[in-house]
Amino acid sequence: MKFKVLALTLLCCLMLGCGAAGGGNNSDKVVYVYSWGDYINPETLKLFEQETGIHVTLDEFDTNESMFPRVNEGAVHYDVICPSDYMIQRMIENGLLQPLDYTKLPDAKKYIGAEFFKQAEAFDPGNKYAVPYCWGTVGIIYDKTKVTDPVDSWSILWNEKYKGQILMQDSARDALMIPLKLMGKSMNETDKAVLQQAQEMLMQQKPLVQAYVVDEVKEKLINSEAAMGVVFSGEAPNILKANPNMEFAIPKEGTNFWIDGWVITKNAENVDAAHKFIDFMCRPNIAVMNFEHLGYSTPNIGVRDLVTDEELKNSPIAFPPPEVYKNQETYKYLGNDMDEYYNSLWMKIKVN
Repeated sequence: MKFKVLALTLLCCLMLGCGAAGGGNNSDKVVYVYSWGDYINPETLKLFEQETGIHVTLDEFDTNESMFPRVNEGAVHYDVICPSDYMIQRMIENGLLQPLDYTKLPDAKKYIGAEFFKQAEAFDPGNKYAVPYCWGTVGIIYDKTKVTDPVDSWSILWNEKYKGQILMQDSARDALMIPLKLMGKSMNETDKAVLQQAQEMLMQQKPLVQAYVVDEVKEKLINSEAAMGVVFSGEAPNILKANPNMEFAIPKEGTNFWIDGWVITKNAENVDAAHKFIDFMCRPNIAVMNFEHLGYSTPNIGVRDLVTDEELKNSPIAFPPPEVYKNQETYKYLGNDMDEYYNSLWMKIKVN
C-alpha cells in the first residue's frame, strides 16, 4: 500500500509539474515578435505590456534573407514578424502567413494612409496579410565639401574623381538595382542577359568603391570617412543632423520605394495578442515614439501633428512631398531560382 501511495503521489507531482510547465508558457500572455535590429522604441514595448498584461519577447534579425530560413524551418515560433515587401510576398507564396482580421485592427484601418495600403498591394494583393509599418526610398548621401558635381543621377557612383570615396550597400538587390535603373530597366528584372550587364557595370565600378556596407554606412558618413554613400532614406535625417556637410538626393532614374510591414505567422500561438500588438503600433501616440526613435518615414497619417522636433517635422526626407514616391518601384519576390541568381551575381562581384 505504501508503494501504491508513493506511486500515486509521484504521479500527481508529475501531472502538476507538467501542468505548471504548460501554464508557465501561458501563451495568451506572451507575444513573440521578430523584427529588424533597433526597429522598435523599447518604451513602446513597456507601454504595451503595462496596458495589456501581455509580455513581449523580441528577437531581432539583420536581413530578410537571414530571417526567412529561421521562420521557414520552424525551429523557433514567432507570432508577429516585420519583413520587407518582397519578403512578405515570398512568405505569402510559401504559406508562412495567415490572413489578418481587420475587425481586430481598428487603429490600423483608421491611421495607416490609403496610399500606402495601395502601394503594398504590389506584394500583398488585397492587403490580406500585412500592415505597413515603415517606408522609405534609397538614395545618395554626399558631402558637399568633397563632391563638386551635381548629384542627380546614379551615374556619379562611377565617377573616377571619387575613387576610394564611395560606399555601396552590401546587398544583391540594392546594389544591382542601381545599374538596372541606369539602364532604364526594372529593379525586378529577370532577363539574365540584362542582369549580367548590370553585374558588369558593378564590376567596372568596384575599383572606385571604398567599401560595401550595411549599418556601417551611417558612422562612416557622419565621420566624413567617404564622399558619398548609398543609404536608406530613414538613415538620412540623423546623418544630416550629425554632419551638416551632408546632403541627400534621390536620383532622377528612379529608386526603390520600400515598405516594411507587420505580419502574423501561419503557426502563431497567440493570434489575438498578435493583432493587439500590431494595432497598438498603429496608434499615433505610439507610432510617433517609434518614428522619432528610428527616423524612418511612417505611413501613419496621425504622426506628423504629434512630432515635437520642428526640424524633423518639416523634413522633406521624413515627410516627402507625394511626387517623391510616385512612380517608384517596390521590390517583388522573383522566385527561389532568380533569388539565387541575383545572389550568385553579387557574390562574384564581391570575390573577384
